[in-house]
Amino acid sequence: MNIRSLTRGDGVVIGAAVVLFIASFLDFSSYDCPQGVDCSRYDSPNAWDSLGLLMSVFLAGVIGAALVIVSRAMPGRKVVGLDLGQFGTALTVFALWTAFWTILDVNNAGAGLILGLLAAIVLVAGTVAGPLIPAFKAPLLSPASPAQGVGAGQAPYGAGPGQGYGFPAGQQQQQQQPYGAQPSQGYGYPGAPQQGQPAQGDPAQAQQAQAQQPAQGGAAPTGEFTAFWFAVPVARPLYGEDGSPNPIAELAPGTWYLAVEQRGQSLIAQTQDGRRGVLQDTTGIQRG
Repeated sequence: MNIRSLTRGDGVVIGAAVVLFIASFLDFSSYDCPQGVDCSRYDSPNAWDSLGLLMSVFLAGVIGAALVIVSRAMPGRKVVGLDLGQFGTALTVFALWTAFWTILDVNNAGAGLILGLLAAIVLVAGTVAGPLIPAFKAPLLSPASPAQGVGAGQAPYGAGPGQGYGFPAGQQQQQQQPYGAQPSQGYGYPGAPQQGQPAQGDPAQAQQAQAQQPAQGGAAPTGEFTAFWFAVPVARPLYGEDGSPNPIAELAPGTWYLAVEQRGQSLIAQTQDGRRGVLQDTTGIQRG
């Protein structure tokens, strides 16, 4: 899973799950040591000494959090007819419910039980409110520029060495010279200027000829689609070009994808592994 696809809500869920797991090793209950009694040998139990408490509160919450995160990385997965995210959310709510009634039943709740209840509250808030609150749907990490993450000496995805075809801020592939022509030379004639081109060493004439080239070649066709790179603000499904209702992939925030075609309000997008599909929701996308 790409870490840049995580949202702030996912960060809250992961953090709460970590705290919940740590709380399982802390004391389950506290006690007051009477005066004159050596209590140093008394070992207060923790959640790992009670299998029922461990499974119904602490591990249930951790497993539920893991299922929620996995469901957002691999949408469409189901367990006993329920989506992984729904199943994980149910586990986190169950863990909070059990922790609440357990702490009411214990006379002297220890640090493990108190911290576990607080972590369970935050965990449920992250799983339930994460997809609803806009602040939680924002990317956990700010999207990197398309050039970042590309190793030294490597060309960006979809571009050749030293080129930036379709890549933001990149230079388009240079137009090939005619057959038999060399750079800065005429067609098949060494050192001779092409028709309509000025002789070498005259910058003013060069600019004038370049300005006249579009008129000589005719007006450039308008309305043609030009491939561009884009990023999505939130995770969005990518559907197959055959019209299948099931998504073939999920576009994650913080990753740049290549738009290769436009169909109405939808875009034909290409993922980093070469898969193509239809992005139906294009609102709020960031163009590179």
